[in-house]
Formats: sequence, C-alpha cells, structure tokens
Amino acid sequence: MPFEPINPPQFPQPIAPYSAGAKAGHAIYVSGVLALGEGGAVLHVGDAAAQTRHVLETIGITLEAAGGTLADVAMNHIFLKDFADYAAFNAVYAEFFPGDKPARFCIRADLVKPDCLVEIASIAHIG
Repeated sequence: MPFEPINPPQFPQPIAPYSAGAKAGHAIYVSGVLALGEGGAVLHVGDAAAQTRHVLETIGITLEAAGGTLADVAMNHIFLKDFADYAAFNAVYAEFFPGDKPARFCIRADLVKPDCLVEIASIAHIG
C-alpha cells in the first residue's frame, strides 16, 4: 500500500533521513519524537516532564497534519533514558490521554543524543 509522508512545515529539519509521519490508508505512523529544536538542539535538558510535554505536543501536530488527533492514537512506543523519570513521564502522559488510554510499552534505552530523556513513536487510526 502506498503511503503519504507527513512533514509539518513548522518542524525543524530532521536530523536523519525520515518523515515526521506517514499516512497509509486509515493508519498514521508517527516517527520516534524527541525534544529537539532547530539544528537538532536538545530542548529542556534535564527535565523529563518538559521533554514529554514537547514530544506529545509534536506528535499532536503531526497527527493533525495527517487528519487525526491524539484521541486517535491506538499504540505508543515509549523509550526512557532512565526509569527514575517514569513518574514524571506518566504525570504528563496522563494529561494528554485523560480518557481511554492507548496500548503502549515502555523500555529503558540510550537515545540518539545524550541529553534526550524521552522518545515516543505512535500509531493512530482514523475513520
């Protein structure tokens, strides 16, 4: 099945060869999102809650560009640099998913930049 790349114009240039998202049929796949700004600068260094908020806002913008919303998310793939940030992450996550929660998994992993604390990739389904 062919897909449509999703690259909202307000996003900085990606640090690698990928699209922010891809829409195929009724599914939207959002690439792993980090708290990065222009030139790949890490935002909110040392603050997992602020990085989580930035990441989820970015996912929301990507979904909107493809015709969806965070309410359409069915699955989140979550990567934390340190499980000491798990509670802070979950507090912010619950704000963005207040009702029924998407399926998810969470693993500890080294991320692409040492100051990145949170990465999320999402899959959404739209009608």
